[in-house]
Amino acid sequence: MGRINQSVSIVMYHYVRDLKLTRYSNIKGLDIKDFKEQIKFLIKNFNIIKMQDLIEALDNNAKLPEKSALLTFDDGYSDHFTNVFPILDEYKLQGSFFIPASVFLEDKVLDVNKIHFVLASTPIEPLYDELIERINHYKKEGFKLPNVEELIQNYALSNRFDDAKTVFVKRMLQKVLPYELRLIIADELFRKYVKVPQDIFARELYLNKEQIRCMKNNNQFIGLHGYNHFWLGNLSKERQLEDITLALKNMEEFIDKDNWVMNYPYGSYNSDTIEIIKGLGCKLAFNTEVDVCDLDRYSRYELPRLDTIDFPPRSENYKRFEGVLV
Repeated sequence: MGRINQSVSIVMYHYVRDLKLTRYSNIKGLDIKDFKEQIKFLIKNFNIIKMQDLIEALDNNAKLPEKSALLTFDDGYSDHFTNVFPILDEYKLQGSFFIPASVFLEDKVLDVNKIHFVLASTPIEPLYDELIERINHYKKEGFKLPNVEELIQNYALSNRFDDAKTVFVKRMLQKVLPYELRLIIADELFRKYVKVPQDIFARELYLNKEQIRCMKNNNQFIGLHGYNHFWLGNLSKERQLEDITLALKNMEEFIDKDNWVMNYPYGSYNSDTIEIIKGLGCKLAFNTEVDVCDLDRYSRYELPRLDTIDFPPRSENYKRFEGVLV
């Protein structure tokens, strides 16, 4: 018997907070008021499913309801416990929370978040100029780097989330510069602009074990997001295996070992990543490709998602994909 033709809109969230009251009002997140409005919209216009429903559809061809939606939350922020979980619990909904294991084991800020909060703490123009100065400085100090002009040409390219200079800053500090140099510059900028000790900042920013345990015990789904939130697709197979197995070991209390799910940090993966997680018993995995997830078109280890900005009250971009949702 062939697979039933099915689709699901997988919605991706990161920060969900009261943006007017936060110290970092320029952080690119969803205001809690808009989140409440969006959940009401999704309840009215979609059928919000659980992760177990998606696994059953892929494993056993179980039928999903029409216009299914799945809610996913990345990076393990305390926002997800204080702001998201009470709303999901109120409406008896399940969210799927993907947590880098290091955030509750080590009092340090992930590189991705250092960059986010630096960008939220200072205008992009001087920050962009300062980063270029630092790249030139460290090139003179002996780091093997391309010319800045070449880097700008290749990476200062706007996307649907950010302008060209913001993309440049993110890409330099997330993946392009050598790992050692990325750590040095990100730490320098974090100390200068955020001005909060990393251990204190990390304890405020991320979920702790008790919060994760509470969500798990109240029908929320907990999944893997690596250990260190690396760009897995840029790592050797050996380093990928090390990071993923370390995550599995330290998330053991919170995940279902027979039905665990991967969410690639930054959406970055390659054939080695898929081979590793398949071998470790992963059921399915999410990337950041923008599309409705047609279960016939996409591999279970390469499932696309839409972003919160694709739905009201932020936009109606989701309608571009209505042809799939039949």
